[in-house]
Amino acid sequence: MFNGFYPRYDLEARIQHTKLDSWGTIPSARLNRVEEPATADFQSVMSGLVEGLNTSMNAPDNLLRDAMMGSENVDIHDVMVAMSKAEIAVNVATTATGKVIQAYDKIMQIQI
Repeated sequence: MFNGFYPRYDLEARIQHTKLDSWGTIPSARLNRVEEPATADFQSVMSGLVEGLNTSMNAPDNLLRDAMMGSENVDIHDVMVAMSKAEIAVNVATTATGKVIQAYDKIMQIQI
């Protein structure tokens, strides 16, 4: 059909390589050992989440004060976005707290 004709395309040279290419070695799916904890204990994780919630709750107040003082770096849109983020953070924290309490109740109902 082609009578011995094979086109000579250097396809590998035409491919645009990115940082996501895995032409070399494929990394292992397990990056760390299972026995090593990925984070610290439960108390430090929860305290970090509470500190993050506190920061997001104080951000609208700080931005509003800066906007009222006449800072050129802050406008009302930044305040509204910060207020929306704080509202979402409170909703997520409330939902997570409810789920933790439900899980605790289910664990306490288990009979040994």
